[in-house]
Amino acid sequence: MKFKFSLLATSAVAAASFAAAAHAQTASGTAAAASNTIEELVVTAEKRQQNLQDVPVAISAFTSEKRDLIGVNTITDMTNFTPGLEYNVQNDRNTLRGVGRNTNVHAAQGSVAQYSDGIYTSSTVEAGKTPLFVDRVEVLRGPQGTLYGRNSIGGAINIISKRPTDDWYAEVRGQYQNYDHSILEGAISGPTFIPGVDFRFGANWEKQTEGWYKNTVPGMPSEGNVIDTKYVEGQLKFKFNDRFDGWMKLAWADWHNDGGGPGSRNSYSPAPYANFEVANPPQVMNAGYACLPGTGVTNVATAGGIPLAQACTNPSASDPRKFASDVPYQVKLTGTMIFASEWTYHFDNMDLKYIAGGTHYHYFLTGPQPVETAPIISYTLPRVLPAGTLGATQTSTLVIPGGGPTVNPRYAFNYQEQENWISHEINLASTDKGPFQWIAGLYYYGEEYRQPVYTTLMDQPSLGLNISSLAGACAFTGGACPNLAGDNRIYDDRPHMQITSKAAFGQIDWQFTPQWKTTLGLRYTRDDMKGEESVRVLCFDASACGVAPEFLGSNFVLDLTQVPTVVSGYPGFPGGVGTPGVSSNTKVDPATGFASRTYKDHWSATTGTFGLQWDPEPDTMAYFRYSRGYKAGGFRVGIDTTLGAAPETQPEHLDSFEVGLKKEFGRTLQANLAVFRYNYQNDQVPITIIPTGGGTALGQSIFFNIPKAISQGVELETTWQPINNLQVLFNYSYLDAHITRGSGVVDPADPTAVAPGAKPLGALTACPTLTTPGCDVFTGDLQRGQNLSGGNLPNAPKNKVAVNVNYTWDFAPGSLIGSVSYIWRDKQYGSIFNRSYYQAPSYDQWDARLSWKDRNNKYTVIAFVKNIFNDLGYEGGAAAARQAGFTPGYALGLPLSNPASAVAVPVNEGIASTYLLTPPRTFGVELQYRFF
Repeated sequence: MKFKFSLLATSAVAAASFAAAAHAQTASGTAAAASNTIEELVVTAEKRQQNLQDVPVAISAFTSEKRDLIGVNTITDMTNFTPGLEYNVQNDRNTLRGVGRNTNVHAAQGSVAQYSDGIYTSSTVEAGKTPLFVDRVEVLRGPQGTLYGRNSIGGAINIISKRPTDDWYAEVRGQYQNYDHSILEGAISGPTFIPGVDFRFGANWEKQTEGWYKNTVPGMPSEGNVIDTKYVEGQLKFKFNDRFDGWMKLAWADWHNDGGGPGSRNSYSPAPYANFEVANPPQVMNAGYACLPGTGVTNVATAGGIPLAQACTNPSASDPRKFASDVPYQVKLTGTMIFASEWTYHFDNMDLKYIAGGTHYHYFLTGPQPVETAPIISYTLPRVLPAGTLGATQTSTLVIPGGGPTVNPRYAFNYQEQENWISHEINLASTDKGPFQWIAGLYYYGEEYRQPVYTTLMDQPSLGLNISSLAGACAFTGGACPNLAGDNRIYDDRPHMQITSKAAFGQIDWQFTPQWKTTLGLRYTRDDMKGEESVRVLCFDASACGVAPEFLGSNFVLDLTQVPTVVSGYPGFPGGVGTPGVSSNTKVDPATGFASRTYKDHWSATTGTFGLQWDPEPDTMAYFRYSRGYKAGGFRVGIDTTLGAAPETQPEHLDSFEVGLKKEFGRTLQANLAVFRYNYQNDQVPITIIPTGGGTALGQSIFFNIPKAISQGVELETTWQPINNLQVLFNYSYLDAHITRGSGVVDPADPTAVAPGAKPLGALTACPTLTTPGCDVFTGDLQRGQNLSGGNLPNAPKNKVAVNVNYTWDFAPGSLIGSVSYIWRDKQYGSIFNRSYYQAPSYDQWDARLSWKDRNNKYTVIAFVKNIFNDLGYEGGAAAARQAGFTPGYALGLPLSNPASAVAVPVNEGIASTYLLTPPRTFGVELQYRFF
């Protein structure tokens, strides 16, 4: 670390020395003089064009030129230079100032609203499009409860496309990086043969064939950003007359990725392989069972024929960029159409604007289940005969190696999103230059999605035969459990939801003196959500489901769908009509075996803002801003749920108080400072309620509403240009986002709250019996909820630092720009339980770029390297789960008079942490050529 800070200081000194020499050279007339000012940036953060320094809101803005200069190529790069912003590529989820969405359940809304050309989108992906397509990205920090009121409780991200030009323009760009990563793209723009109509057309193709993570299983591909993506867009701009103009964009995207793109592998878990994670007990005998000592399994076959010892050793334990998997990740995005349009009629003193658009896509993700599992493709269980099975002469339990069923444990998941949404907004805004400005509008958003997910035992030939039930199960289909359709699906969940949001808003700005301006905005929003969910849950050869296959001697499939402790909502049991958000009891289709129920609810809120702005001099602006933020309630459905007993989550509310200063010092130093405090209520946090004793059950995934939290901090963004051609960017943010009230939640990785730092409620108490509800089967102690007060919110590092030093050397043929960036990010947690196993360490990263531009701006050549020292970086806090196996001896000592009900005894094997990594060292070259 000391060496890296020394290098930073050396780089700054070297840049300053070069600057002094070049400054002297410029003065002698041997090179063209550079402007010693900081460029003004125009943004549309408040739905009208304004200088960034005049907007009384904390904003980080990235123009295409700035992104090329400092190397902001991805959304992760954007987080480095945006105070408070965090982004998880794997889940395509972001947080701002500790307020965010920590799940992919679409029935729970995002906390940071993304608007691509004015159209709301639930994904951040479009912000990562290359600078050839994006004119600028504006990150509005803090709740935008008036103009961007749809679930923008954490902030809003505006993505503004490059638009058609009146004059001809054409450009191509090509890039090649290590890992055989290439990008080819181009755009053309200009007038059409129709007067008043301009066009723009662009296309991008990006491909990477070598992954950032190496698979140690022979014949299996590497993963991590292995991509093949295409993007095409066309635009038209209309000027019908002096009063009426319009614009529209239609885009198409296609992904056929092998282990790359949102959802794919970018994490590692260094823990040894285990049989299962007790936070959500298995429904299958998985591969890790063959690695446990004393199990008696035989005929173990490994993927690629690798030795068993190697198959049972997790390569991530010694190298975070290695893994072993016999099931590859695949990501596809098909049928994607994105439409956006804007139509404006100009009255004498106001504009009437209509913004409309929508998106359709179908996303597919497949991969191994679980992600970290031993590459073992088959093994044979022993045959266990309890004493007396063969007659009175058998006085002890017999274990017959190789006498039991064969298990083929390759297990995979298939996750999909089928999305359709449409957005309409009409607003009327003043355009005169008077002291009183206003805007008013109406907004409508409609979304329909299906999010099916299922898991499959890929190689098990006996699956689907002889479906049986536990005692008392399948009572809702007359005691008969429907067979499978031959698709080997163990878990199959099919949610279908419809969401609408309607709003009316207005904001006025009154410049009541030359130095003072006040802002008042109000918005009323109503959100409606309804839908249905169908699920089927089976169990194959898993002791956790209440029976050990070793005792039976044959494969078996249990239908858990009609077990009320697994699937909720049956008449007479929790989770039916009367449960908040549930509009029907659970019913089972006797033909398919699927259990279904419906959901319906609505939420509404009045939000808004009040602000005071003070401009004591032309280069100084100070402001105070109060904003009320709101995020709709929702449902915890799909992905990893089984019609839970408490599916609904309550809406969030937030009161924000912010003071800021935007100051320019002599046009060579620009500093923007924001100090804020949030009072945050009902933060929606996903939690898994682990199963308790007393019967067969699976983990229940819910949203826990944290009653109260506080987020407060200081953010500084500076641009310093001390002499010609030298520019220094420095950003620092301090964030304290913590829980002030909340308790009673059990940590899934530490149910009895005995880990260091735990804050249990009550004393550790032994279970009366192992079947006592709430009993921890590993320790024999009752589970304990914890006091959450004082814990940090997830993905909220306290400190972030970003520095960029760039210098331009001017020569007769052109200019050479050197750019060095350094970022440092503090530790952060991935859970509301701030324990070591949820903590991602602090990290830093160095990047460098060298750009050559010719004098006529025809071409640019950029050489770059990112993560120079190939350090491990972390996109967010860690995830964690307790691991488990089975004790040797097949439950010896337990009553075995009824072999069909015998259960092997689980044993705690520790807690496994999973870390989300930033990319390794990448380097390459980019060529840009502009025809005209």
